[in-house]
Amino acid sequence: MPPAPTTTHLLYLHGFRSSPQSTKARAVAARVQARHPDVTWWCPQLPPSPCEAMALVMQGIQGWPRGTMAVAGSSLGGFYARWLALQTGCRAVLLNPAVFPARDLARYVGEQTAWHDPLERFFFEPGFVDELLALQGDIERLAPEHPTSPGRQFAIVAKGDEVLDWREMQAFCAGGALRLLEGSDHAISDFDDHIDAVFDFLFPVG
Repeated sequence: MPPAPTTTHLLYLHGFRSSPQSTKARAVAARVQARHPDVTWWCPQLPPSPCEAMALVMQGIQGWPRGTMAVAGSSLGGFYARWLALQTGCRAVLLNPAVFPARDLARYVGEQTAWHDPLERFFFEPGFVDELLALQGDIERLAPEHPTSPGRQFAIVAKGDEVLDWREMQAFCAGGALRLLEGSDHAISDFDDHIDAVFDFLFPVG
C-alpha cells in the first residue's frame, strides 16, 4: 500500500476554554515553521458555540485540497477534528479527544474564563450542549459509512488523563493508529516526547 500523501495544509483545533496559545498548538506551529515552511498552517480561536466553530472552520478550509489537508485537535478540538475528518475525508490527529462533550460539558453551562487569559470571559449557553449533541449524531451516522484506518487517523491517548476516560477515548479512536500512554495527563505534558510520531504521520516518508 502506498504511503499517505504528505500534508500541504494543516489545521489545529484547540480544546474547551483553550486557545491557539496552548502548549501543544504552539509546539506544532513551531515544528511546521521550522521544518515544513511551505505548509499552510491555521490555528483559529474557536467561538464557544460548536455550530459557529465548525462553520468558521468549514469556511476557512473551503479552498483547501481534501487529499492533502489534515487536522489535529486536542480534547474538544479532537472531537471537532473527528467530525471534520468525516465531513471532508481528510486525515486527522486526535490528542486525548473528547468523546461525549455534550455529557461532560453540560455542567459548565454559565460564565467561563479562558484558560490562557483569566480576564477573558465567555458564556457557555445551554443551547451549545444541543449543538454538541447534533455533531455527535453526525459522527455516529458517518463513522460506520467511512471506517478509518491507520493511514487516515493517528491518536494519542493517555491513561493518566485526569479529565477523560481513556477507555472511551480508545474506543472513539478505533480503526486508526493509536499511541496509548501508560501515564501522562490530559494536557499530554510530555508532548515533546510524542511530537515526532505526530509529524511522521502527517509527513510520511515513502
